Amino acid sequence: MTGAYQSDPPPALFLAAGAAAAGEVHQLGISTLTFKVTTPNAADLFVLENDFRTGGGPPRHLHYDQEEWFYVLAGTFLFEVGLQRYALEPGASLLAPRGVPHVWACTGAGRILIAFLPAGKMEAFFRAVTARGGAPAMPPQEAALWRAHGMELLGPPLPLA
Repeated sequence: MTGAYQSDPPPALFLAAGAAAAGEVHQLGISTLTFKVTTPNAADLFVLENDFRTGGGPPRHLHYDQEEWFYVLAGTFLFEVGLQRYALEPGASLLAPRGVPHVWACTGAGRILIAFLPAGKMEAFFRAVTARGGAPAMPPQEAALWRAHGMELLGPPLPLA
């Protein structure tokens, strides 16, 4: 058998249903973040599952270096990417390109899979915001915190009303 690898290929990453990579599950106020694919290499992929108990989402922002891909598992999510608006239901996906402002929110209970490529400082960002005592409903609107992790904070969360 021929392949692209000159030596042993890297091992596959298998996670059983409900499992987290390296057991990493973090609480972020109204939601639970389960790290699905983590990496020590900032150039690789980072994937998390975000499980919402109620409606809400992060503030409007952009990523300097990451593409951010969303795949809805349950519930309904509203998005604005650039000037376009979307309502995503289970099975729908959306890519927010790097450098394009975006904001999104779950309209109630729901689950979404989010992938970042490259991972950049996203793992560190989510560890930082969930490590704070009494974790807020969503990442705090502190411009310096976002900028330190390769993002620009641009405005408030998407209103649900």
